[in-house]
Amino acid sequence: MRALNAWLERSSPNLRGAFWVLASALTFTATATLVKYLGADYSAALQAFYRQAAGLLFVLPVIARDPRGAFHATRPGILIFRAFAGTLALILAYYTYAVMPLADANALSFTRVLWMVPLAAFVLGERVGPRRIVATLAGFIGVLFMVQFSFDMSFGWPVCAALLSAFLFSFTVTGMKVLTRDHSVMTIMVWSATLGFVLSVPGALLAWKWPTGFDLGLFAAMGVMSILSQAFYIRGMSEGEAIVLNPLDYTRLVFALMVGYFIFDETPNPTTMTGAAIVIAATLYITIREQRLPASAKLTAEKDPAA
Repeated sequence: MRALNAWLERSSPNLRGAFWVLASALTFTATATLVKYLGADYSAALQAFYRQAAGLLFVLPVIARDPRGAFHATRPGILIFRAFAGTLALILAYYTYAVMPLADANALSFTRVLWMVPLAAFVLGERVGPRRIVATLAGFIGVLFMVQFSFDMSFGWPVCAALLSAFLFSFTVTGMKVLTRDHSVMTIMVWSATLGFVLSVPGALLAWKWPTGFDLGLFAAMGVMSILSQAFYIRGMSEGEAIVLNPLDYTRLVFALMVGYFIFDETPNPTTMTGAAIVIAATLYITIREQRLPASAKLTAEKDPAA
């Protein structure tokens, strides 16, 4: 550990940032792997409950220090809507990780960047130029390649769930942009974690199943990994330049391909991977383009909390 810390101190900011973003991608993949493994015996709603419980435990010390201050808000309606959207998005995401190949579910999760373009225009009233519109349309063409223009009962519903999850997560990002105008990030996290836990309870009760001791340990590991993934991503972005580091987040797809192939015996489909490449190229272009725009014209990016 000391050697690692010494190496990080000697490294450039972008190299340090790259280390943390890659660590985030690895822990994200570990979380998704556990979700898929546990999905054989536990519903997505129940898994989401344990994930939200971990998030609540993370912010409890903040709430304990100053309960009134932690929940002070001027836009409670947006905070509540954001929690609803985030909880439903998390359940749908966990469902897709359980029933789809990991690589496919990961690739479809990247469409949240595509959904943010129309949301920025219609919800936030931001100006979106023709280049980003074309890139967004190209990205959704990539989605059609991924699903191979097929919406039969065996494949279509998971795809719809993945796209809806990404759409709802894009709402949480858009809501974050509105809320950060007059709320601290910690206040947003407290509301999100608390309401997320409360909203996950009904679905968990409907599908309740007592976990074995071993599975409870895996749920605990899943919760820790998901929080570490977000913490590593934030640390990485704070160290280096976003325009350099954002593309590294797409290594999640590479890790998902490897895990899917070696652990779950999932063979990549060439057509699906072609579509995934188009989606990634489109979202990369939108992200890089955003970094080069004036601050007034930028969309806000947030780490996908799905895992």
